[in-house]
Amino acid sequence: MTSFRHDPDGPAAARFVSDILAAAHGPGFAYLSGHGVDPALDDRIFASARAFFALPANDREAIAIDRSAAFRGYTMLGAEITNGRADWREQIDFGPEQDAPPADALPAWRRLRGPNQWPASLPSMRPTVLDWMEALTGVGLTALRALAVGLGLDPHHWDIDFVPDADVHLKIIRYPAPAPGTTDQGVGLHTDSGLLTFILQDQAGGLQVQLGDRLVDAPHVAGAYLMNLGETLETATDGYLRATPHRVVSPPTDQDRVSIAYFFNPRFDAPFEAIDLPPALAAAAPGADHGGVGLSAYGENNLRIRLRSHPDVARRHYADCT
Repeated sequence: MTSFRHDPDGPAAARFVSDILAAAHGPGFAYLSGHGVDPALDDRIFASARAFFALPANDREAIAIDRSAAFRGYTMLGAEITNGRADWREQIDFGPEQDAPPADALPAWRRLRGPNQWPASLPSMRPTVLDWMEALTGVGLTALRALAVGLGLDPHHWDIDFVPDADVHLKIIRYPAPAPGTTDQGVGLHTDSGLLTFILQDQAGGLQVQLGDRLVDAPHVAGAYLMNLGETLETATDGYLRATPHRVVSPPTDQDRVSIAYFFNPRFDAPFEAIDLPPALAAAAPGADHGGVGLSAYGENNLRIRLRSHPDVARRHYADCT
């Protein structure tokens, strides 16, 4: 990625564009190095994550996600649902710092914007998280511009969907070993709904990617972010770029797993429209239809997913939508 960041028109950048496009069309996952994010910032956000999960339960639950119509805050073990089953993970969700709209704002996806909840006993978490999100926004724009070039578009084709405002999403997640009698579903098999996801993970393992009829481990690689594509980008390219199913299996009994997932999404109010592929790429596009994902305002689809995943938030803040 270094070459494209520093000289996007140079020959090394062209090789990067070819490589990232091949990965996005093939497995739908890639390890990105040379992203330019200070390793010390990665270390700080990991330390902040560990410090948060070490807080007493009362401190974590004081910022429970059901207090936020914007789905910001803490989710306890087993409280989020994927494919109808509870995930065995706890997490805290963040987004851009925004003013909350009226509680009855319409369309309802406007309520997805609002302020974050921060743990009062961990004041260092706020600047660390916001700094890391800003850094990853730069990584997301660089990767998306490289993909645009590979698809025969102007590199800034999609910039308007992110600049000056974006509706990105961050999860800091802890996967403990399963308790006796509980599921080993850290998070169930799924595809992400947005454009690009960047994952910073520790060395515990457990992330698996579906390639054909196999589930393949995607382990930690030092200094790299794991990038995968979402349904919106797959739909916009008629399936040429792949949103690949993936899951997390709970770690062994003597470990836990911490990961930070950054969802690089378009603005909630922006339809992410289909593009005209060059003929050679169009011939290799198998087609894609994720129920209109990418063909309407992104916020509409995002809200549907969140309401299914967090019934507690749905009951408290979206009774008019359920």
